[in-house]
Amino acid sequence: MPDIYVDPDAIPDEILDGMKESLERRAATPQQATALQSYLGDVDFPNGARVLDIGCGTGPQSRTIAAIPGVGEVVGVDQLEPFLERGRELAVDLRNVSFEQADARDLPFDDASFDVVVLHTLLTHVPGPEGVLSEVHRVLKAGGSVAIYDGDFTTMSVATGDDDPLQACIDAFVDDNVHDRWLVRRLPGMLREIGFDPAATRSHGHLDTDAPVLTLGWTLRGAYYLVAAGKIDQAAADALGAEAHRRIDGGTFYGYMNYVSMVARKT
Repeated sequence: MPDIYVDPDAIPDEILDGMKESLERRAATPQQATALQSYLGDVDFPNGARVLDIGCGTGPQSRTIAAIPGVGEVVGVDQLEPFLERGRELAVDLRNVSFEQADARDLPFDDASFDVVVLHTLLTHVPGPEGVLSEVHRVLKAGGSVAIYDGDFTTMSVATGDDDPLQACIDAFVDDNVHDRWLVRRLPGMLREIGFDPAATRSHGHLDTDAPVLTLGWTLRGAYYLVAAGKIDQAAADALGAEAHRRIDGGTFYGYMNYVSMVARKT
């Protein structure tokens, strides 16, 4: 099955509802919240900065950016209107945050109209990410910054040994949620070709053991995709889920993925 984000209109309602909840749960985990604060600290936000958050989802990072001293306005865009509806509900008290539906490869904004652009877990889901980066370059002011945060999906794992059955769930999750699992490894070169000067790069490993949130969710979602693809039946999916919870209860669960952040200036 292809990356689920490539055809958003085809996403089943029950999956879409789960995705909205998952975005907020992910943002609330201490590791992800710390990573966001870490890479945003590498960004030079001018006083009164106008910030564009592309692929904002339900808006957790938009709300965080809006609270940074000196930030004047945050505009969050996403192609999924149900995400934006939830984002508006959660940011109803924030006067400097707004949301618009848009395709990242064809932004409805003027040239040089933003000081900072944020791409938080977006690029690996987009066919032709160069088109997104070109649009980012267009809407950024001279000297403006783009902050990119995404997963190195080649590192996603819950395996504790060779041929671990739970890893099949992870592989299915990546296949159905990621368009290009290798993207972050090529990003520095892509940024330079488009006209950016990469300035700061960080690694943000996400490890789940005692109380997994992200990696357990990836595992259970992957089991769902395996059933949907006809590779296993529901009984097998239930058994995989039970095995994941058995490991959690026994203190032997291990889930990991490395995230990467890059900040680059428009030259």
